[in-house]
Amino acid sequence: MQIFSFSPFGYEGALVTVEVDLRRGIPATDIVGLADGAVKESRERMQAAIRNSGFEYPPERVLISLSPADLKKEGAGFDLPVALAVLAAKAAADENGDFICEPILVMGELELSGNVRAVKGVHAAVSTAAACGIMRCVVPLQNADEAREIPGVQVYGADNLENAFRALRDSSFFEARNMKSDFQEVPCGCTETDGVFFPEIIPGYEFAEIKGQQKLIRALQIAAAGGHNLLALGAPGCGKTMAIQKFPAINPVLTKDEAQSVTRIWSLAGLIKPTEPLVRIPPFRIPHQTASIEGMCGGGPNCRPGEISLAHNGVLFLDEAAEFRSSVLQMLRVPLESGNISLSRAGRTTTYPARFQLLLAANPCPCGNFGSQSKICLCSLKSIEQYWKKFSAPLLDRIDIRVFVESNYDKTGATEERTQLITTQEIRTGVARAIKTQRKRQGIKNANLSPQEILDFCPLDSKTRKLLDNATLRYGFSPRAISSCIKVARTIADIAGKENIETEHLSEAVEYHKLCNSLVPEL
Repeated sequence: MQIFSFSPFGYEGALVTVEVDLRRGIPATDIVGLADGAVKESRERMQAAIRNSGFEYPPERVLISLSPADLKKEGAGFDLPVALAVLAAKAAADENGDFICEPILVMGELELSGNVRAVKGVHAAVSTAAACGIMRCVVPLQNADEAREIPGVQVYGADNLENAFRALRDSSFFEARNMKSDFQEVPCGCTETDGVFFPEIIPGYEFAEIKGQQKLIRALQIAAAGGHNLLALGAPGCGKTMAIQKFPAINPVLTKDEAQSVTRIWSLAGLIKPTEPLVRIPPFRIPHQTASIEGMCGGGPNCRPGEISLAHNGVLFLDEAAEFRSSVLQMLRVPLESGNISLSRAGRTTTYPARFQLLLAANPCPCGNFGSQSKICLCSLKSIEQYWKKFSAPLLDRIDIRVFVESNYDKTGATEERTQLITTQEIRTGVARAIKTQRKRQGIKNANLSPQEILDFCPLDSKTRKLLDNATLRYGFSPRAISSCIKVARTIADIAGKENIETEHLSEAVEYHKLCNSLVPEL
């Protein structure tokens, strides 16, 4: 039997082999293999846990080796594998070494009483072990459900050291889970709409509560249906933030493959909930305006995931976006394009997936009244230009949908418009229709279409092509903006249930993407 543990670093991490040698000499315990302070302290916890669990600690000199030797080992998750390796070595020395022959992954932190505590990164460790052919694992009981989400792996959830040691001798302690038969297509708290699953509508997530903002609601429906980035401009109090915060109610739950990568990232960050071992609800991250670059993209000694990675396959919402540091906003450009982010620390590099949907809410000027028909803007032209320089043209060019949210007091006929309420269920119907079409056609959302896929799935007739050419000349669209308009038009057609992109679909897409020179200078 060979015992492995896991050393988290970045998204990938590394398996660590735990070996124990008992030799003659003054009784002592040595740990080699570039262990940090927490791992070295495990000697004391491990010895106390072994004795308090009713076992005899080896009277010989104990050498514990963690390999590879050039990899730094950190965290308290090595307590349990080291204790089990010591007990296995003593049993073998006493000629009582009847253990499972297969390699086994072990993770867990020990209390002095011998009880096992939960640790971070179990999902990532088990998935890495399974990729290397290690199909048995002993993990803390609190992390057992998280580990069982990896298909084909036999898992034992240990509550104390004594039971964990017994599991090394008896294969009946382990239980396997078949992902295909046990995977729940309908997670708890979710409902089905036309074959697509959404989170259950809870108080505060009903769009019918929003009155007089049909244009913004329509834009959010298109963004949810195609995964498009969105920028909402409007005066303070117009309702843009409230509407965007209801976005999770119309965002479909993750598929099996999408959920695995999200769960791995959240496991490394220690955010897995016992009631939700597999993350099926798309993440919706709202970082504060004071967030640093490291907080957004990740970092630290172990390259912990940042907000953009925690929002993978979900949404990153930047409220009051112009208040974020310019460097933080510009950092988003590469992940938006590539769908991942690479971090380098201490000579090592890791790559996190970061395929997130960016939603921005901002005021049109520092005071927020620029473009309002009922209030006076007190900002100078120079201050407005400096305000918008934070975003830069390359970042704005990656925003597919831009909508100016007018205050109800600025609208004509606002009383009539308020009666036209759109419910969350009505919005979901169009989103579900588009999602089903995209999954059947190309398997990914329209916002992630490659140039070749745009040619294959978004053909334009001569009339529609002429409309796009005229819009390009009039508004100065870049090649990326042209592709963005086509992809948004494809989503609008999918919502309407149309096979081909029609003129009205492209016209609406151009309206959402055109430059608003009358509202914001240099935008």
